[in-house]
Formats: sequence, C-alpha cells, structure tokens
Amino acid sequence: MKRLTAWTLCALLLTGLLAGCRTAGQDGGESRGSQPSASLEPNTASRESAPQADVLKTGLAVITSAADSTSAAGEEGLADIGSTAVALLVDDDGRIAACAIDAVQSRIPFTADGALALNAGTVFPSKRELGKDYGLAEASGIGREWYEQTAAFASYVTGKTVAEVKGMALDERTAPTEAELSSSVTIAVGGFIDGIEKAARNAQALGAREGDSLGLGIATNMRNSKGAGESEGTAQADSTYAAVSFAPDGTITSCVLDGSQGAVRFDGSGAITSDLNGPFRTKNEMGDSYGMREASGIGKEWYEQAAAYARYAAGRTVGELEELSVTEKGAPAGGELASSVTISVGPFNEALRKAAAYAE
Repeated sequence: MKRLTAWTLCALLLTGLLAGCRTAGQDGGESRGSQPSASLEPNTASRESAPQADVLKTGLAVITSAADSTSAAGEEGLADIGSTAVALLVDDDGRIAACAIDAVQSRIPFTADGALALNAGTVFPSKRELGKDYGLAEASGIGREWYEQTAAFASYVTGKTVAEVKGMALDERTAPTEAELSSSVTIAVGGFIDGIEKAARNAQALGAREGDSLGLGIATNMRNSKGAGESEGTAQADSTYAAVSFAPDGTITSCVLDGSQGAVRFDGSGAITSDLNGPFRTKNEMGDSYGMREASGIGKEWYEQAAAYARYAAGRTVGELEELSVTEKGAPAGGELASSVTISVGPFNEALRKAAAYAE
C-alpha cells in the first residue's frame, strides 16, 4: 500500500511539472508556432459519438465569369472578373440546412499601351464585405442592398431541396416572381441557383452536425497581374474560398477550401486576347491539371494540399490556426502538416477568418 502511494505521488508530481511547463510556453516562453500541434489528426473525438441523423454534408461551389471585360479602345480597357460562391450544409434527405452566398467583383483596368492602371497590391472585398458601400439599395426598387437580398434568398432556400429551388418561378432576368420572395429579392438569382446545385453535388460529410453555424469567406488579390511588354499582359484575380461550419464555441467542425485564378490577357495595344467565355475552373476542379505536383517538393497537387489543411483545421479555432508556425513563404514549418502542405496557408487563414466573422 505504501509502495502504491509512493508511485501515485510521483505520478501526480510529474503531471503537475508537465502542466507547469506547458503553461510557461503558452505565456510566451516558446515560439509562436509551438501551439497548436501540427498533427494532421482533427480534434473531433467529442463529436464522433453524435447520432448519425445529425450529420450534415458541407459543400462549396464557385462560378466565375469575365464576360463583361472590354478591350481598350479610346479609353481604358477593363478586366471584369466576377466570382459567385455558395456554401451549403445539406442533410441526408438532400434538404438545405444552411446556405451562405457571397461574390467578389474584381475590376482591373489597363491602358491602350498595355499597362495596368491599378496597383498590383490592390485587394478586392467581397460584396458582403462592402455592405452598404456596394450601392444597390436605391436602384433595387425595394431599398435593399445586395447582401440583404442574398441573405433573404439564402433564408428562403433553407429547408428546401435542390429540385424545389430549381423549380421556383423566375422572370426573364431570373429574378424571383413568387410573392413570398419578390418583396425581398429583385436581383437575378439564376447564378445562385446554379451554385446551389453545384455545391449540393460537391457536398461531403466532413464533420458538420445539426446546430452548427455556416460561414463563407473570400480573400482576393491581384498580385499576379502584370502589364504587357515582350509578352502579353495579364489582369488576374486570385481568390481563396472557405466554406466552414462552426460549433457554438467557435471550433471548426468541417471545412472546404478552394481557389480560383480569373485571368484576362491583353496585348501591348490594350486588346484582349483571351477567351472571355472561359471556362474558368477552380483549383479543385482543375485537379491534377493544375500542375503543382512536381513543383511541390512532396508530390502533392494543390487540391490535395488544400484538403489536408482543411482536415487539420477541423477541431481547431481560427485563432489556433493563425498561431501555426510557418516558414518565410507562409507554409507550415514543421510536424506532420509540413509533409502534406508546402503552399502558403496565409490565404486559407484569411478566408477562414472571414468565414468565422460572417458565420450564422
């Protein structure tokens, strides 16, 4: 008995010592990257026992167009790159449990001599981020901004199936004509419906449960744009998307990450040389054809690395993800995650942070 007591006392002392060491590190005694662990295992054990009926699938869709772009002819040309994103939580019956819609319009002007007319460091807020500054309320006829109308539409489709959403009455502009909705939504919703169908088709069971909130974040820049010189110029909008479900305490329960590169090429006279009809595919949709595998150093494509980081995010908060130790180029600096992700995770974290801010 005395021997057992001695062993118990030693164990308790050792536990206290280890706990004290961890607390000291968290107070700033260790580097920024020591917390959290870079293990790929998601911290979702507490949710694995949830009833199967509570499981929701998480889906993301992005639809991009550059059809409104114009060449420079007497005035500046314009690369008008618009991307609409739809995030969904869907139950086993195919009914929409939650819907989030956002869009980003990247308008990049260029001159008749092939120079960019906008600083390459420019970033583009989404329409939801713009809020009242988007300026649709007066022109809408109902005094509602874009973000208010999309929120009303997202609320309307919640509880419906994709077939029911596709069956709603629309006018020639694809604006709703049903009395229940037309008083709240006057914008065209055809693109939203296409996105909903696509997001539902992409949806997977990744850890979301009934009662989770849903957030959608978009981070967009034009850093890879350049003027025309010996080669063609490129006006390029690089966007990163995050569809994320959150538990009530802010922990990520499921995550889908994607990216797009909407590019419009032009020559030294400001004439557009690329096909404005696309197709514009996301990086996940491009799959192996994106061509990162050989350059990655780990033999993994972009979509595989994005999926690995999304799995890592599950069970963690956005704040914990932002404390991850990274290299100078923004890739994970060590641990199991570094063997699966060599791309910068900064854009992912930015999109995740925005998703958390708008989750509901």
